Amino acid sequence: MKITLIHGQNHKGSTYHIGRLLTDQFKNSEIREFFLPKDLEHFCPGCYQCIEDDKKCPFYEEKKHIMDAIETADILILTTPTYCMRASAPMKAFIDLTFTYWMSHRPRKCMFSKKAVVISTAAGTGTKSAIKDITNALFYWGIPYIKEYGISVQAMCWEQVSDKKKVKIRKDMIKLAETIEKAKVRVGFKTRFMFNIMRMMQLKGMGSGETEKDYWKKMGWLGKGRPWRN
Repeated sequence: MKITLIHGQNHKGSTYHIGRLLTDQFKNSEIREFFLPKDLEHFCPGCYQCIEDDKKCPFYEEKKHIMDAIETADILILTTPTYCMRASAPMKAFIDLTFTYWMSHRPRKCMFSKKAVVISTAAGTGTKSAIKDITNALFYWGIPYIKEYGISVQAMCWEQVSDKKKVKIRKDMIKLAETIEKAKVRVGFKTRFMFNIMRMMQLKGMGSGETEKDYWKKMGWLGKGRPWRN
C-alpha cells in the first residue's frame, strides 16, 4: 500500500503527530511525506499558463514532485492546523496550484479510485471549516472516499496535549485505519452528477478552451467513457 502524507505546516505539531499516528497503523506501507511550504513555497500567480499546458506553470517541477506521489498513492492523508478557523495558508496555496486537477478542467482518472483523510487540530474551535477547505478540493479532484478527523487539543503544541486526550486520539486513529482498510471505494451519485455537469460544459464549449476539450475527448469522456470505469 502506498500512502502520501501532506502537512500544511513545516513544524511537527499536534496535527503532524496525529497524521503520523494514523500512518503507523498501516503496516508495511510505503510512505511519502511532504511539508508545506518547505516543499512548495509558492502562491498561484493567476497567470493561467497551466490551462494550456501544466508544464507552463512556473512552479511545475516542484508541484510535479508532489503530484506524482499523489497520483501513485492508494491513500492520501492531508493535515492542517487551524489558522483563524481555516486551513493554513500553505495548504490553501497548494490547493490553488492544483486547480487544473478539478473536474471542471482536466481531472485525472486515478483520483476516482483513491481514499483520502483530512486531519485538523485547533486549540479551540475551527477544525470543521479548516477541513472543509481541503475536502472540497479533494471532491472536485474526483476522490470518492474522504474521511475527516478534527479535534480541539486545547494546547499550543503536542507536548502540552493531555495524556488523556492522547489516549483518545490514538484509539481514534486505530479505529479510523481499520475503517479505511475495510472500505470499498465506490463513486457515488454526487461525484457522478458533478462530473456529468462538467462533461456537458465541455461538450458545449463552455470549458476553459480547446485544450481542455481535447483532453476530455482523448480520455473518452465526451462519449460513453467514465474515469471510474475500467
